[in-house]
Amino acid sequence: MPVPVAPGRWPLLGHTPAMLRRRFGFTSSLYARGDVVRVYLGAMETYFVTSPELTYRVLVTDGNDFRKGAMFEKFRPYVGNGLAVSDGVLHRRQRRLIQPSFHHAAIAGYAEIMARAAAELVRPWRPGEVREVDHDMQALAVAIVGEALFSTGLGKAAIEEARRSIPIILKYGMIRVLSPAFVEKLPIPANRRFDEAIDRMRTIVEELIDNWRAEQPDRNDVLSMLLLARDAETGEGMTDEQVRDEVITLLTAGIETSALALSWLFHEIARHPEVEEKLHNEIDEVLGGRPATAEDVPRLVYTRQVVNEVLRMYPLWILMRRVTKEVDLGGVRLSPGTEVIISPHAMHFDPRFHDHPDRFDPDRWAGERAKDLPRGAYLPFSAGAHQCIGNSFAMTEIAIVVATIAAAWRLVPVPGEPVRVKYTTTAYPSRLPMTAVPRFP
Repeated sequence: MPVPVAPGRWPLLGHTPAMLRRRFGFTSSLYARGDVVRVYLGAMETYFVTSPELTYRVLVTDGNDFRKGAMFEKFRPYVGNGLAVSDGVLHRRQRRLIQPSFHHAAIAGYAEIMARAAAELVRPWRPGEVREVDHDMQALAVAIVGEALFSTGLGKAAIEEARRSIPIILKYGMIRVLSPAFVEKLPIPANRRFDEAIDRMRTIVEELIDNWRAEQPDRNDVLSMLLLARDAETGEGMTDEQVRDEVITLLTAGIETSALALSWLFHEIARHPEVEEKLHNEIDEVLGGRPATAEDVPRLVYTRQVVNEVLRMYPLWILMRRVTKEVDLGGVRLSPGTEVIISPHAMHFDPRFHDHPDRFDPDRWAGERAKDLPRGAYLPFSAGAHQCIGNSFAMTEIAIVVATIAAAWRLVPVPGEPVRVKYTTTAYPSRLPMTAVPRFP
């Protein structure tokens, strides 16, 4: 069947200028063209999926007919064969080895780190002080992931390097994804910054691994678990190169996802006082003035609704998959090697499945409203065999941090300081100054 082409295609550059200029606006409008729409990244023809049913097929039902696509290959120089990029047998093996680090018992231990780090963050706050909340939340995410992953002085250096380099890698990596192949070979500042950031991250993590190998300790952190892990089927462990790739993957995902979600959450509840009040009431009732624990998370029902709504409104922009054998996707025959694009953001803002998608509405996750949502319409952590392995970690972290901070403080927007959105792989606040106000003066 004929497949419509997205509007705004340029000679040679394809839809790259339109995607870089309009970002979410471009991809969110494509559902009106059909369930499958052709989009050109430079000269490369891709097929953009706009329905939750087909999205779910690509990620879950027929997931074995697809592998990681061109987007992930662009990031391979950075994450190597970490879980974010690997496929097939290697991916399944690595997931088995890493999974114990994210079991329920492990996350309960991390919850203590999360609550303590959040309490330490707010301890020096003063009434009326203006905080750069996006910076605070990134520093907090760095502290939490750093303590969970590492427990050495060199580990602190690694997470500081991650804080410096990861935003650079994500920004310029996404430009590479959308641009023709020749662009990444040009001697331009963006390429130089991207390559230098990759080299710095790899060097510091390799030093960490060498240090661990020299001492052979079990520090009860994630790095130790990765280096000590053995495959139940073969008895083999990971190579140093594979550990490096997985550490970089966990650092990247663990810092950016949580820091952005927390930043946007405080921004949104400040804009919606009725949500903030309901959130505060629940936290007061559940915690009763004591520190939050992992056992509290299931009881923080409305808090989790707020978190779900933030993850709906500020998700990953696009994912790519490559067809491994001939498939029929919504009546469109795709041959092996064809690139397919999926957009969690487009799914989350599709008015066919989310009423008033531009409205911040945590109640959409209450009761039957959430149950009526079709599979594939909500993808905060992707889905299927490649679903983010740290999704429970992230949900626990966000809930505990919010409960810890909101139990004692309100964050109020600074008048005359509009918050603008910057786009890379997802939405970033340009800056987020907010005034710290004690809830109980």
